[in-house]
Amino acid sequence: MSPPLRLYKYEAFTAQSLQNLKDQLIYFGSPLAFNDPYDCALSPRIKEPTDVDVERVRSHYLAKPEIENRVRREFETASPAALRHMLLRIGQNTLDDMITKFLSQRGVTCFSEKRDSLLMWSHYGDHCKGFCLEFSTSADPFHKIKKVRYTQDMPVIDVVPMLCDEDYDPVVDLYCTKAIDWAYEHEWRAIHSQAGTAYRYPSESLTGIYLGPDMPFTAFEIIALVLAGQNEHVQLWQGSRSKSNFSVEFRPVTYTSHLEAKRLGLLGTADA
Repeated sequence: MSPPLRLYKYEAFTAQSLQNLKDQLIYFGSPLAFNDPYDCALSPRIKEPTDVDVERVRSHYLAKPEIENRVRREFETASPAALRHMLLRIGQNTLDDMITKFLSQRGVTCFSEKRDSLLMWSHYGDHCKGFCLEFSTSADPFHKIKKVRYTQDMPVIDVVPMLCDEDYDPVVDLYCTKAIDWAYEHEWRAIHSQAGTAYRYPSESLTGIYLGPDMPFTAFEIIALVLAGQNEHVQLWQGSRSKSNFSVEFRPVTYTSHLEAKRLGLLGTADA
């Protein structure tokens, strides 16, 4: 599934988020620090192989010329019930190992389709005092980004395609599966091979910055000055609480520095 044309990343107003804005960096953090205790740490159920599945796996491994004689004899002589039990055990051990390695090694960064969610602004935008970055998805790291799937039940994994076709896509999808409780996030995520990695995005990827309704004016000035030095094309949007529904509304804003306003004669005598 292709991502929407724009995706959004909520940030608190901190020294680190400003440094990342200045350096045009996206940080891939460890999923071990995520709020959701199940995030990337699911315990999926293994689909019980049918008799047809068992015989397919048996034929697949017996066709391998490099298979050890002991393993070959086991596949030749084992009953379907014994092979089914072995596949369930191998599948569970493989999944547990892959999930453990993912949690300890991989980095994840998260985006949302929504820019106006009160919950998102509260949870990830420093209680409406932070900001939200708008990215065009036409460039990296969005080419391999995946949409998060929300579900009520724990996923079920079929181990047969993994063993016979080396198809690990369903396992990768585990890391983009969350409980239905988080569906309001409308999340997409990118995964990096190493946690703690900072990715430098192209300047043109950042197309807008949305300012929280409660962001202090000084913070707005700092962000505007950072952009003026490197991203003049980025549109600033001032947020306010909607009076008609539970959301955040935005209007485009521009910023003129004190010195520029003075040069243009926009300040009164008292301000000068």
